[in-house]
Amino acid sequence: MKNFVRLSRGLIRAAAVILIGIVSVASVSAQTAESASADSGGPRWVATWSVPPMANGSALGAGSRSFDNQTLRQIIPISVGGSRVRIKLSNEYGVGALIVGAAHVAVQSTGASIVPGTDRALTFRGQASVVIPEGAVALSDPVNFAAPSNARLAISLYFPQNTGFVTYHENAAQTAYTSTPGNFGDAVDLPVQDDTSISRYVLTFVEVLAPRKVDGLAIIGDSISEGSTTTLNANRRVSDVLSRWFNPPVGPGRLAVLNQGTGCGRLLFDTCGPKGLSRFGREVLNATGVNQVVIELGYVDIIFPTAFGVPDEIVSADQIIAGLKHLVRRARLDGLRVYGATIPPNASTPFPNVHTPENETKRQTVNRWIRISRQFDAVVEYDVALRDPSNPLQLLPAYDSGDGIHPNDAGHEAMARAIALSLR
Repeated sequence: MKNFVRLSRGLIRAAAVILIGIVSVASVSAQTAESASADSGGPRWVATWSVPPMANGSALGAGSRSFDNQTLRQIIPISVGGSRVRIKLSNEYGVGALIVGAAHVAVQSTGASIVPGTDRALTFRGQASVVIPEGAVALSDPVNFAAPSNARLAISLYFPQNTGFVTYHENAAQTAYTSTPGNFGDAVDLPVQDDTSISRYVLTFVEVLAPRKVDGLAIIGDSISEGSTTTLNANRRVSDVLSRWFNPPVGPGRLAVLNQGTGCGRLLFDTCGPKGLSRFGREVLNATGVNQVVIELGYVDIIFPTAFGVPDEIVSADQIIAGLKHLVRRARLDGLRVYGATIPPNASTPFPNVHTPENETKRQTVNRWIRISRQFDAVVEYDVALRDPSNPLQLLPAYDSGDGIHPNDAGHEAMARAIALSLR
């Protein structure tokens, strides 16, 4: 049962400087950089990293936390680099106004430490602190900050008073560090009180001013795409792999990649945060610079009701297909290219009532529709990429994290290949 709860949390859970680089002040003025016309091919803002926000208790067996006179340092592996940086903070699911006393961006060294000399203070409408009303978001002012592609940034937020449970994302496969009491946003070495969390708190987007227009790809899905079972702090998720392939350490990046996967994320029902139909606008259509989307949803809609004994939430393949059609229409109205990801197999899972004849029929029906409906610009074959050729109803053992459902690091590389083959 303990392993099953862990599974449920997985289910219910995008001259340069090389690597850590040195932050420098851009010599070109912000007005010049940001006034490039749409036809000039000049610098453009693009979201380079994100997580989907969740409410406290929205995942079975999981929850947010509060902070009180503490600094939170979150390590952020960006995809595309740029000359300026800004962040978006969310109090969408907080209780009451959220006070952020200070915010900083730097280049990570190791653990909770930053590279000396790289720290920059962030402001909000010129102020060092910001009060974010309940249900609202705050976008920081841009700061000059030369960040190479695939760098690991450290975003430090100081909370001067008790926050109550904050908006969060359960599993980012990256450690977050909480300080002892005090404001240590610019400290090279954070005095760490807690280094056990793998969640992300309040921070939902990091955006950069890329040197030229780049494509932006959002992957919206469940724990399969989220990477809940990849190696901690290793940046081995499908989005990380794609970013390394498309964005060289020297020179301009080509593809900003956002991982909008949520463990246990469903298409038609709220469970681990809002259902896909609700969060699609916030996490894809409103994401800065995104012009392509991979939709990997429907898997949990099939298996959750039988695995957790919720018969009132059993849905048909036709209902899942109708939901996917709706997302495709919304994406097309916004001019996005749309890629449909097939659902991988799960016959080898040891957990009861996940792989059933009825669920397998639904999976096959949805996959068949994704492949032949011509609704998508291309099909991303997660099913083919991950399944065992000798037994197509189960994951290839080399790609199995151990639960028969979630891909391991090698599986995420296979998923990245499937996406890369489909991009146009």
